[in-house]
Amino acid sequence: MTERARDLGIPFSGRPGELNAITDVSGVEVGYTTLIEGSDVRTGVTAIVPRGRSGIGDPCAAGWYSLNGNGEMTGTAWIEESGTLDLPVTITNTHAVGVAHSGTVSWIAAHRPDLAEGWLLPVAAETWDGYLNDINGGHVTEAHVHAAIEAAAAGTPAEGAVGGGTGMNCYGFHAGSGTASRMADTGSGTFTVGAFLQCNFGSREQLVLGGIPLGRQELAGDDPLGDLDRMAPGSGSVIGVVATDAPLLPGQCKALARRVPLGLARTGTSGSHFSGDLFLAFSTANPAAFRTGWPAAGETALGRVEFLQWGQMDAVYTAVVEAVEEAVANALVAGGEMIGREGNRSPGLPLDVVRERFAG
Repeated sequence: MTERARDLGIPFSGRPGELNAITDVSGVEVGYTTLIEGSDVRTGVTAIVPRGRSGIGDPCAAGWYSLNGNGEMTGTAWIEESGTLDLPVTITNTHAVGVAHSGTVSWIAAHRPDLAEGWLLPVAAETWDGYLNDINGGHVTEAHVHAAIEAAAAGTPAEGAVGGGTGMNCYGFHAGSGTASRMADTGSGTFTVGAFLQCNFGSREQLVLGGIPLGRQELAGDDPLGDLDRMAPGSGSVIGVVATDAPLLPGQCKALARRVPLGLARTGTSGSHFSGDLFLAFSTANPAAFRTGWPAAGETALGRVEFLQWGQMDAVYTAVVEAVEEAVANALVAGGEMIGREGNRSPGLPLDVVRERFAG
């Protein structure tokens, strides 16, 4: 079994779900298409399907937040307007975000033509992989987007150099995709909160693991990205997706998205101007309650939902922060060294150094 951050002894607070992944939230599925070809192609597509493929078209309450807008996440105007999300979320590289958007539309048109008769405003998000990947080569196609959606499944998602995270770097190390979960105990019951991140942010000197500034200490060396004159340290971006089965209103989902930066800050970042930091949160509770289309003949136009009282949200906020922190660490641990475009090298996190630092 692949090692994860807590296997190295890094301490984390909170109680994870069974898989310690976003897929601990029942119904959520994650799929990847990973493209590693020749010396220059290091990219891919990640698909997150909130209610699984069988639940596409049943809106979830949703909200989004931008810490820094030097990035792209399509579909957010409709999320802001309707407070809902009902299509797969895709994450890829910066110059393939249009392909991810159109690929989602064409997949829906082929598999759910009933939905394609209306409007489709999918969420497609990105981070920049141009250090390791030939980002202008048009290597991601709609077929790759279709394959990622088709591959979406429950279970523990792979981490590191997979899907849209394949060519990404975090704190000067090769990283990519990472996930974690927490259980939130509220006065109305215990709920699951999961986070999935595509990590491509942070300069080496900022890196903090388990509360220790290792990027300025034991992990300060071997930093080829930090030595580049054409890139500001910490450039890149991060996309965060938070899922929960807690019954929430759209404004409460937006409040969850606003907590993602607090988890990121625990890992050291201060949010670079050159990093697009965009976050989405949704709730899988209240199925069939958030319909956004015109009611069918004889169907009531009134919808009813249950929601967690605002005064009970603190445990859910804490779960977001804790899951995000661990998801970043998991992406770093899984990344491993990668050599890509023009021989550019991104080192892997030195796992033995980290393990020794937290031993005992």
